[in-house]
Amino acid sequence: MSSVVHPCIAPDKVEERSYQTNVVASCIRANTLVILPTGLGKTIIALRVAAEYIGSGKILILAPTKPLLDQHLDTFSTLMVGHTVTVLNGSITPKKRAEVIAQYDVVIATPQTISNDLQEGRYNLDPFSLIIYDEAHRGVGDYAYVTIAQYCNRRMRSIGMTASPGANMEKIKQVCVNLDLRRIEAKSEDDRDVSPYVHDTYVTEVRVNLPDDIVAIDHFLKTLLSHYVSELTSLRLMNPARPPTRGHFLDIQRMLQVRLNSGEKTALIYRGLSLTAKGNKILHAIKLAETQGITPLRLYIDKLEAEAAQDKGGRTAREIIGRQEYKDMRKVLDSTNVEHPKVSKALSIVSRTLNDDPGSKVMIFTELRDTCDMLVSKLSAVSGARVAKLVGQSKDGMSQKEQVELLERLRSGEVNVIVATSVGEEGLDISSTNAVVFYEPVPSEIRTIQRRGRTGRKNDGDVYVLIANGTMDEGTEASSKRKEEAMRANIAKLNEDLSRGKPWIQDTAQTGLDSYRRIDGQ
Repeated sequence: MSSVVHPCIAPDKVEERSYQTNVVASCIRANTLVILPTGLGKTIIALRVAAEYIGSGKILILAPTKPLLDQHLDTFSTLMVGHTVTVLNGSITPKKRAEVIAQYDVVIATPQTISNDLQEGRYNLDPFSLIIYDEAHRGVGDYAYVTIAQYCNRRMRSIGMTASPGANMEKIKQVCVNLDLRRIEAKSEDDRDVSPYVHDTYVTEVRVNLPDDIVAIDHFLKTLLSHYVSELTSLRLMNPARPPTRGHFLDIQRMLQVRLNSGEKTALIYRGLSLTAKGNKILHAIKLAETQGITPLRLYIDKLEAEAAQDKGGRTAREIIGRQEYKDMRKVLDSTNVEHPKVSKALSIVSRTLNDDPGSKVMIFTELRDTCDMLVSKLSAVSGARVAKLVGQSKDGMSQKEQVELLERLRSGEVNVIVATSVGEEGLDISSTNAVVFYEPVPSEIRTIQRRGRTGRKNDGDVYVLIANGTMDEGTEASSKRKEEAMRANIAKLNEDLSRGKPWIQDTAQTGLDSYRRIDGQ
């Protein structure tokens, strides 16, 4: 193995990889958006680019979460020599932050902290020669990356990094406009210079059929939903040609709220808002029954009935539980002892993986915390499984320090099965796992790619997607596949345009944007 030789990089520590060298060359020549699959060393590329620019000024690395900051701090502290490195976040006082900026060569920071300081005039970015935006796909709308980019001077090099920019071509373009990125370097597992470093990831769809009791619960809930849909349609508030999805209900709510705010305080408006609120509650219950299981559904129903018992604010819930369809559903829910068949499939996958190799590590993703808690409880009974959960900070969740400590326990082998919500999808430095289980498919191509990227890093990996036949799962999985295919096609098209020198973005609201192009042969 040949190593990178550079006076600012620790000798014999960083493997020389041709695709990384090619990407670094692009980043040196122009502001670049780097699109690279998870596990192929975006942090090492950041290190190598920083080593080229640190002689000209300070380096600013932005990352959206504390665990990501810690990951970059560990990499730069270990591998960069002759320069000082620190982390900057909101827990440090504003006065101290200005002192830190002046004192250190490499500053690794949360974007909101830097954005706030720049707007308050506590310091400027003149001392910096390079800014790196990790998880650059966030650079749209009012996200702090967009604000920070407006304070970057012309001589600064700007680099964006992401594993999954999304399927929306306009969003990809907007990220480049907002962050002043002039080229794209997109690498895939199939590229000739990447493939030697890629391990195979095998994706398997695991399909299950709902048991009779859940089918009955689903039927009663859908009958109840159709009652509210019919009334909304009769009031000419709902389009009967469009499926009654959560997005449809939210669109109606937004429209009604606009009319209400404009002074239209009529019985129609209030009834419409009430019906859409009921529809969304029932739709969530259907989702739980079809895709999650009886335990999460029971917990939700208990919360709904507690809401109905309140003197104030419980009218919507009271109307729901008073319906006969709801009462019929409740009888089945109270009498059944079945669990969703996904649970036994998840247990079986974990058990088989650990039996095949006791040193294996498994990560299970699920959307909801209640499902996460249920799976942790069930999986703890699997022989050899040392299970823990990984959840976000909100609602009495895990602090970022606790998240990092858990991942260290996974790396050390103290824990070998983690059940995670979406917090485990993006950015966290999770050690390579042997298997990843999607308890349910997710509609976002970005989240799908990030979940899948948690295996196949250091060895071949398996991905299992659990899908309940005839349920919302099927539509979600199809949507995710379409979006991922569109994303790959869009990136390929953009790269083709850039390689031909074709003008890409013409936005008169932005200044200084040249035609985008790509390095020849890359």
